[in-house]
Amino acid sequence: MSARNNPISQKASIDDAAPKAVDRRRTLLRLWRYLYDLKWLFLLAALLMMAANLFALVGPLLSGYAIDAIQLGPGKVDFSKVFYYCAWMAGFYLASAALSYVISRLMIYLSQRIVFTLRRDVFDKLMTLPIRYFDVNQTGDIISRMSYDIDTINTSLTSDTVQVLSSLVTVFGSLAMMIIISPQLVLVFAVTVPASILLTRFLMKKFRPLFRMRSRKLGELNGFAEEILSGQQTIKIYHQEKTMAKRFAVKNDEAVDAYYNAEYYGSMTGPSVNFINNLSLSLISVFGALLFLQGHLSLGKVSSFVLYSRKFSGPINEMANIFSELQSALAAAERVFRLLDEEPEKADDPAALVLDQARGDVTFQNVDFSYDPGRPIIKNLQLAVKAGDLVAIVGPTGAGKTTIVNLLMRFYDVDSGQITLDGHDTRMVTRASLRKRYAMVLQDTWLFTGTIYENLVYGNEAASFEDVVKAAQSAHVHEFIMTLPKGYDTVISEEGTAISQGQKQLLTIARAMLLDADLLILDEATSNVDTQTELLIQQAMNRLMKGKTSFVIAHRLSTIRNADLILVVDQGQIVEQGSHEQLIAAKGFYERLYQAQFDQP
Repeated sequence: MSARNNPISQKASIDDAAPKAVDRRRTLLRLWRYLYDLKWLFLLAALLMMAANLFALVGPLLSGYAIDAIQLGPGKVDFSKVFYYCAWMAGFYLASAALSYVISRLMIYLSQRIVFTLRRDVFDKLMTLPIRYFDVNQTGDIISRMSYDIDTINTSLTSDTVQVLSSLVTVFGSLAMMIIISPQLVLVFAVTVPASILLTRFLMKKFRPLFRMRSRKLGELNGFAEEILSGQQTIKIYHQEKTMAKRFAVKNDEAVDAYYNAEYYGSMTGPSVNFINNLSLSLISVFGALLFLQGHLSLGKVSSFVLYSRKFSGPINEMANIFSELQSALAAAERVFRLLDEEPEKADDPAALVLDQARGDVTFQNVDFSYDPGRPIIKNLQLAVKAGDLVAIVGPTGAGKTTIVNLLMRFYDVDSGQITLDGHDTRMVTRASLRKRYAMVLQDTWLFTGTIYENLVYGNEAASFEDVVKAAQSAHVHEFIMTLPKGYDTVISEEGTAISQGQKQLLTIARAMLLDADLLILDEATSNVDTQTELLIQQAMNRLMKGKTSFVIAHRLSTIRNADLILVVDQGQIVEQGSHEQLIAAKGFYERLYQAQFDQP
């Protein structure tokens, strides 16, 4: 594949595709804060790691002493010294192993605490983000940041961080011991160590974009997979299984390529550095043999120096691999921190009013709104709704009907003009209290995993069981609930397993009936039920809407003939308004919509 054949040559395009990189030092500092919250446990792990490595560092020295005890002369061995030094070696290595076990248990605990904190922070952030963020970002990509990216960060924050500390102790401890044994042989590392460092820096600079690309492509794959899974019914209806399989194969191939490139080319660092380390070992063996022949070093010291050189170069090789993993972690951290740095929903004005109740007088005054600058959706909207009115909003697709609802609920704020509720500019009312004044029933139903009872009292946990039953009866869903194995205690999922779309719609209507709301918004709430059930629901909704200001987005014009006011919206403007009879008599836009829907001449 082209990406696999020459990924480094595509560095420019990868960098262009990636979002603006976060300053790496700042990213590392932010990652460090998660460790700092557990600083005492981390310090304990670091101290134990240092002790474990220091114990292990004594072994090569004792090994040299044991070898020198063998070299007393032909056929002469001081077994007492050999056994003495070997016993101490076994003791130190056993102590090091025991400490390593304790460290591994401690790091598992640290790891889980960090994962918990990171995911909590991300989830808490998601709860503060505006609706706009979820409109433009795939659910699967967001989930990827909460799962794969955080797991990647966690690996480096825990095991890799402590491993770096362990490597530093081993490197400096081994270097000190080698200087004590033979300063001349240490000069070999004056050439090989700088070569390893320069090579590692060069390779990291080349491979960093590949890790960034890997995280991005995996996020795209997750987003696409989530989209396919949630749209299975539509895919099967249109016989698009093969088409979606081909598209998934393309996304999967891109993700595999990105993963392959990052892992394969990133793994070149370790073997490259290991080659230089093996070269240093060869040089040490040659020069060590010369010093032995000249009588400057004993065979035991040469053996100890070789063992220390392995301990010295081994962590350098490991750190090269760790730095490769850190590139992946930093790329993942950038994605997570970009989410955490997203602008939250604009805070309520300090002087904002808390509405405990509302009459329901609503006005739109010269309202302009656009989702994207330069592409207006609502233009100079003027509207006055009296408390208790039933207002129907009709118009062609894309006319701005749902946008009006978004503005009423302050999911988005107007660009200019103002919307008032009981004379109060809604921007000067806290969002929480404003949204509590509305009950909403949407065309797209939503139920979470839990019992039917928990779903029904979702917005009013203080409701009694009798209130729940009464609402279910009013929504004509009580009899269906009682046919389920556990009645109101039956567990359902967000997908509404074993529950039809119409039944889900009835449950959401019953849920809205339990809310202590003063205004009501219905987005074609009866679109998923049959005609007979629709008539029953209309009766229930009429009781629910009694005395409340209600906004109904209607596609079936037959359902809104009794509305107090019908607003005909086209291209973001109210082109007609009035009662059904008045609009039919006017023979304008509404009349044409009505005739087209019912196929009347």
